[in-house]
Amino acid sequence: MLNALGVVTTVVVGLMVGVEFCVVFIMGRILNALPEDSGQLGHAHGGRMLGTLMPFWYIGSLVLSAIWAVAGWHHHGARLVATAAGLLIVSVVMSILLLVPINNRNRTWTPENRPADWKEQLHRWERYHYVRVAVIIAAFALLTSALV
Repeated sequence: MLNALGVVTTVVVGLMVGVEFCVVFIMGRILNALPEDSGQLGHAHGGRMLGTLMPFWYIGSLVLSAIWAVAGWHHHGARLVATAAGLLIVSVVMSILLLVPINNRNRTWTPENRPADWKEQLHRWERYHYVRVAVIIAAFALLTSALV
């Protein structure tokens, strides 16, 4: 049962890493290359879609990791899982304090109501997101190592 929990947790976190990696390294570049207001509208739509889904995914990943760490505390790799859970806590805190406030503004912007510094705000979000992606990649690597 503990092995199944480890595999499920690792897959869930791995998929989350893949989505977030795609957001920053693929979708962001595609949206930024679109003409006129299309890119900003795409960012707003993506913010609405992923802003609804990702909180459940981040919290779910954290909960699964915490359960695995507690359930397997006396097994090999428990400290790796606990460290990964700690990194996922960091990613959730980063999200709440740094990324979500920008995303909540971005998701309501249109060409008619966006602020003058909207590009700067999106660039700030991207910089924070790079760090968050690095944090969740590290958590994923630790979870993967704990499976061995």
